[in-house]
Amino acid sequence: MFAVIEGIEGSGKSTLQAGVAEALRALGRRVTTTREPGGSPLGDAIRAIFLAPELDVDPVAEAMLVNAARTQHIAALIRPALERGETVLCDRFVDSTLAYQGYGRGLELTMLRGLCEIAVGGLVADVTIVLDCEPNLSRRRLDERGNAPDRLENENSGFHERVREGFLALARGSERHVVLDAAGSREELVAAALAAIEGMRSRG
Repeated sequence: MFAVIEGIEGSGKSTLQAGVAEALRALGRRVTTTREPGGSPLGDAIRAIFLAPELDVDPVAEAMLVNAARTQHIAALIRPALERGETVLCDRFVDSTLAYQGYGRGLELTMLRGLCEIAVGGLVADVTIVLDCEPNLSRRRLDERGNAPDRLENENSGFHERVREGFLALARGSERHVVLDAAGSREELVAAALAAIEGMRSRG
């Protein structure tokens, strides 16, 4: 089972991932949690470049960087975990590339899909949980963290609204996507995400 959690910055992805992992382990599932960009030494090095606030990165370069990290991530961590029969919970995957570099930056979705297809080598998420978060809520949560913002967190509200709309557009009409209101409580969101994952598992 390969489950992905998507959403804009501050939507609560990492919190939901931790909660769902705990709930799945309580059910006796073996779980691997990971994130993108990242998931391998190469991926983590690319992540540091990708999010560095002092760098000005071309949108096409963004897409190529994250897909290079993705290829290594899948080979080094995701596929081996899936082959061991584990449930993989990934914070971001292909939809983030389409939402950020496509809807956010304005790159052609056809080109991005082609690039992603090369990177994933046929791997598709069994279920994608989209945390729908208003940019104002996202900003408030990021401010409450008190951390220095990264390059994407520094983008304006218009950019984040386009990305949000991109996630919703990608989920629309898809049986593999579940959209949850990021303003919900941790308990509500974990229960809904767990139900979506286990429901998809039962469907085979």
